[in-house]
Amino acid sequence: MDEDAVREAVDHVAVSRVQSAYADVVNRRAWDDFTQLFLPECTITVDKQSQDPLKFVGPKQIGDFIGRSIEGFEFFEFVILNSHIVLGRGEEGADAASSRLFMCELRQDRASGQWTNAFGVYHDQYRRVDGRWWFAQRHYQSLARTGRGQVFEFPRHPPFIGLSAELPD
Repeated sequence: MDEDAVREAVDHVAVSRVQSAYADVVNRRAWDDFTQLFLPECTITVDKQSQDPLKFVGPKQIGDFIGRSIEGFEFFEFVILNSHIVLGRGEEGADAASSRLFMCELRQDRASGQWTNAFGVYHDQYRRVDGRWWFAQRHYQSLARTGRGQVFEFPRHPPFIGLSAELPD
C-alpha cells in the first residue's frame, strides 16, 4: 500500500473520531470538553427551520446553547446515522477536510414523558492544526421532527472551497 493511501486512511479515521467525540460530549452533556474539538474561532450555524438561523462562535457558545436546548429532556441521545468525509486536496491542502453528517436525536421530555426524534444534517469543515483534526466550521439544518410530523426540504449548501467536486448533491 502506498504512503498516500495510508495517510488518507489515517486522516479519515481521525476525522471520524472527532465526529464520534462530538456525539460522546453531547450525550454526556460535558460541554467543557468541546474545547478539545472546536477551534476557538469555529463558526457554527444552527438552522432549526422554525426561526432564523442561529450563529455561534467557538466551543463555549455552542456548548451553552446545546445545554440550554436539551435541559428539558429526561433522556437525550445524539446518534450519528451516516457520514461522508472528503479529505482536502488542491488549494485547501492536506490539512483540510469536509463532511456531510446525518444524525438523529432520541429524546424524552422531562415534564410530559413524550418521546420524540429529530433528524438533521451537518455540513462541516475541519482543519488539522499541529497534527490534530478540529471542527473549523459547522452548519446544521433540521430535516424532520416527530411529534408534530414536521419534514423540511433537504438543504442545498454551497460546496466547500476546494472540495466541491468531491461532495455530490
